[in-house]
Amino acid sequence: MTFNPDLPKAHKLPKSLVTPARLPFMRALMRVIGFAQRQGRRIERGATGQRIWVFPARAHGPRPAVLWIHGGGLVFGNPASEIATCKRIVDELDFFVASPEYRFAPKDPYPAALDDVAAALDWLAEQPEIDPTRIAIGGDSGGGHLAAALAIRARDRGGPDIAFQCLHEPMLDEATRRRDDLDPDLLRVWSPRMNAHAWDGYLADLDTIPATASPARLDDASGLPATFIGVGTADLFHDECRAYAETLRTADVPVEEAVVPGAYHGFAAMEPDSSVSQDYMRRMIDALRRALTTV
Repeated sequence: MTFNPDLPKAHKLPKSLVTPARLPFMRALMRVIGFAQRQGRRIERGATGQRIWVFPARAHGPRPAVLWIHGGGLVFGNPASEIATCKRIVDELDFFVASPEYRFAPKDPYPAALDDVAAALDWLAEQPEIDPTRIAIGGDSGGGHLAAALAIRARDRGGPDIAFQCLHEPMLDEATRRRDDLDPDLLRVWSPRMNAHAWDGYLADLDTIPATASPARLDDASGLPATFIGVGTADLFHDECRAYAETLRTADVPVEEAVVPGAYHGFAAMEPDSSVSQDYMRRMIDALRRALTTV
């Protein structure tokens, strides 16, 4: 495997931006960044008490809406890391965007984070500024995991209705933590070791793992919303993303895949000005546009 030549930082980046030992520092850093970035913004709270960062549409009247969930492997992070994506959706599509905070493993294992984003979806569906028939959910990495799990949960519980899911390099399969064929020297940003640590914490209280805890466990994808799923070939999550796309297709769920040759985990955030990142983000934004303007 080689990295995409349009991503020159790949060779300089660490194999993992966070390790179990550095996790407390990363959480503290993200809390400080999050506090600074949310000042002056509209902040609401879901039924579980977690903050929801709001990025209103410009136009009046019911608008399409996106619940965009931040990454961090289910163990750290906040919506500050997703401001650029949320603002781009508003600026280019004029959709209403909400980005929730949620609790982290291992202190709060499954289903705490899922409960938090589900409460945010409930809140979003009730807002007078949005059209409840045109709601998309999505997220990056661990946020993509929660979006996929939320789509399954909403289907199984009869709502709220979700028109589309947008899964950006999502973390979908707990079984990846036990793979012994992944060479950490060929991966960047999120390592097999950190992946195992995150999954172990998130699933700590489970004897049986349901699909809402590890979406790759899903047997029947029928009734799930149309999906965009994107991942790089140099991403730890590549194989599980491709397999999940096939699970959706088998159930006749419309799927658009964006598989980026030689792209590592987090490439679009690490090298946003590269042509490969710009092309990928354009595909993702266009998928949201098509999904929510033709419903």
